[in-house]
Amino acid sequence: MSNRRSNPDFLNGVPELLILQLLSTRAMYGYQIVQAIRLSTKGRLEFGEGCVYPILHRLEADGYITGQRETVAGRNRVVYRVTASGARRLQDQVSAWQMVVGAVENVLQGATHVEPGLA
Repeated sequence: MSNRRSNPDFLNGVPELLILQLLSTRAMYGYQIVQAIRLSTKGRLEFGEGCVYPILHRLEADGYITGQRETVAGRNRVVYRVTASGARRLQDQVSAWQMVVGAVENVLQGATHVEPGLA
């Protein structure tokens, strides 16, 4: 039996980044977001509703997304959309993520480093 985790500790902040990115492309309700993350990452990342819904509620409280009750396929759902401030937050997070990825890649690819000074 595999002990593989799809959301290791170093992924803090990634669910929010993915949610904002997905909502920037189209309005979705919570379960759609859960499935979109799974499908768009080819199953490599899976965040359950217990992870996604608290993030949605926080993003809404912070004004980064709005939620509105709508009837979807005959069912009443809360459909979320990114606000203008949410779009700015997404841009900031993408920039920060790209910086982190680049820095980690440098280390993993064996970039030369300077010996730290002794105090």
